[in-house]
Parts: sequence; C-alpha cells; structure tokens
Amino acid sequence: MSTQHPAQDPAHHTDGPADGPADGSVRDAVLVTGASGTTGSRVAARLVARGLPVVAATRRATPVPGARAVRFDWTDPSTFAPALDGVGRMYLVPPVGSTDPAAAMLPFLRQARAAGAHRVVLLSASSVPRGGPAVGQVHEELPGLFDDWAVLRPSWFMQNFTGDHLHAHSARTEGVIRTATGDGRVGFVDADDIADVAVHALTDPAAPRTDLVLTGPEALDYADVAATLTALTGSRVVHQRLTRDEQCAHFRDRTGVPGPFAALLADMDVAIAGGAEDRTTDTVHRVTGHPPRRFADCAARELGLPAPSTDRPAAH
Repeated sequence: MSTQHPAQDPAHHTDGPADGPADGSVRDAVLVTGASGTTGSRVAARLVARGLPVVAATRRATPVPGARAVRFDWTDPSTFAPALDGVGRMYLVPPVGSTDPAAAMLPFLRQARAAGAHRVVLLSASSVPRGGPAVGQVHEELPGLFDDWAVLRPSWFMQNFTGDHLHAHSARTEGVIRTATGDGRVGFVDADDIADVAVHALTDPAAPRTDLVLTGPEALDYADVAATLTALTGSRVVHQRLTRDEQCAHFRDRTGVPGPFAALLADMDVAIAGGAEDRTTDTVHRVTGHPPRRFADCAARELGLPAPSTDRPAAH
C-alpha cells in the first residue's frame, strides 16, 4: 500500500500545458472538482497563482478568484460537458459520502477522454488500495483510460481537527475527540502538502503514472493529537475511545451520512487501531522539494495561533 513516486527534479518543473489531444485542439484549462473543498480550493488557488486557466467546479458554481466557475454535480451528467469545455487536465475529488463513486466517475472519465482531456489526478486515500472499495474501483480503471495519470492517496487530513469536521467541532465545543482507533497511530497530512503534490502531478512534464501515498513527518495517535491541541489552545482536549458500533452510530447521528458510509468510516477507524495507518513516507519531500508539515505547525496556522516551539507531545 506504499507504492512510491519516482523522484522528480523541481528545477525541471514547467507550468506550460502538457501534450495535448491528438486532434490538435487547444485544451490547456485545468478542471478542479470540489473546488471549494479542503484540497480542491488549495489546488485551484495554486494553479491560478501560476497563471494557468482553471475551471472551478462545484455544485453551486461557487466563485473562485481567478477561475471560471461552473456548476458540477456527479449525479447530474448534464453538468459534465460544460465543465469539460477546453479542459486538458483534471483534479478529481470523488463524490462525498458515496460508497460507489465509480458509478458516476467512470462515465465522466470516458466522456472526458472523448472530449480531449489527457491527464487526470485522482484524490483517493491511503486506506484504499487500487482495486479496493469505493474510489479504489476508479483507481483500478484509471490507467486503462488515460496514459497520463496519478492517484493521490493521502493519510487522514490534519484539517479534520481544525475546520468543520466532526472531530474539530467536538474538540472545540466539548473538549473531546471520539474515535474507535484505540492506540492506533496515523501519519496525518496537511492539505497544503496534498495540494502541492497535486499541482506537480498536474503540471510536471512527465505524469507520475502511479499512486502516491502522502503522509506527514510523524505518526501520531489521537491522544497525541488531543495533547497537541491542548498545548496550543490552552483548553483541555481528550480522546474518548468508542467501539466500532458506537463510532458508526456517532458518525451517522452527528453528520447525517448514510448508514453504509458511516459503517465504512467506522471500519477505517478499526483498521487504524490495527496499525493500518502507522507509517510515514517521504513522498511529499521527493515530489515537492520541501518536507511535509508537522501537525503542531499546521494546527497553529489553521487556528490562527502563534507557531509552536519544536517541543511537542512525542509520538509513541
């Protein structure tokens, strides 16, 4: 589950369009789905900053500075063609809450290929291998549809503890993070690092043509995370351990996600408890040229707090 990306030389980076479609048409725009989300917003902003034409796709055509906003809904195929107009490369975030994203994504990918798109960067997860459940099925088909592709498989986001996620909300309002992860450790990754890797995968002369497992520099358990938040904010945060069934009900009742998706999330917690995410990789550093960001630094930045010292709760 830790296939690595071949090292790339950042000095050879280019913002110019990659090889275009065979019909000779100009397709240099980059489509970003989920462009108002955690990774999509960051990818879109970075591409705009590089002067690339960006099509920002969201369900409500949310304006994104410097980009062309379009309405896009994975469940509405009539939104596909307008989003693909002039697009050569795509950053794709799967439909949120779906246990079968392939049902919507594979027809879209075939339509995109026919329309002239030639490079795809797909957001997956470190816990989902090629051919695995949910987006793993899209990963399985992608190399047969496009010659230039990459699948980003990040670990769990650091922003889960600072944004609008259930963990962030309960930490702020109750001083509690509830999981079924036990003592399991996770190589939490900053969404900024994911976006940096995505931009390289979209714009470097050679597409990765592999999956990239992305982590932060250290593996932490949820007690470590709670202790870091306590030290940063001055408000006590603790980790409360739940059973698998308790966590499934917690996800379902607190977020409103469908039961099967809540069960999938709870099973991922159980996998963490068993050590499935207890790893770090050097992929962020090799692809981008900069080291991955620490959780303490990311949390301080996201919460608008002073940068912490190098002293922090140690991973154990």
